[in-house]
Amino acid sequence: MKYVLLVYSEEQLAAQMSPEAMQAFMGEYATYTQAIQSAGVRRAGEALQPTSTATTVRVKQGKALTTHGPFAETKEQLGGFYLIECANLDEAIEWAVKCPDARYGSIEVRPVMEYGQPQ
Repeated sequence: MKYVLLVYSEEQLAAQMSPEAMQAFMGEYATYTQAIQSAGVRRAGEALQPTSTATTVRVKQGKALTTHGPFAETKEQLGGFYLIECANLDEAIEWAVKCPDARYGSIEVRPVMEYGQPQ
């Protein structure tokens, strides 16, 4: 089954890191990404630009409305994701626990909706 690991953390924490601390942290992510790749469970994954670059789109009464910034003000922001394929939720949680940002923010583990394949 496919799961998405949604990586949430406080953007301000990263902004306050020294260059050396940031380099070490990104090294942890490189090691983590290599581990899920080597295990054969990684299907995709990307980091996201800061929420200051986001645009939120809504349609109200047939008109598109855009707002600069994220949908909601929150303590933690979505910073990236991994799409993994695991045997079950327990295995997906094991990988989420190993994600570097699990120590500073949270990792939401969500099953991917799988629709029937065309035959």
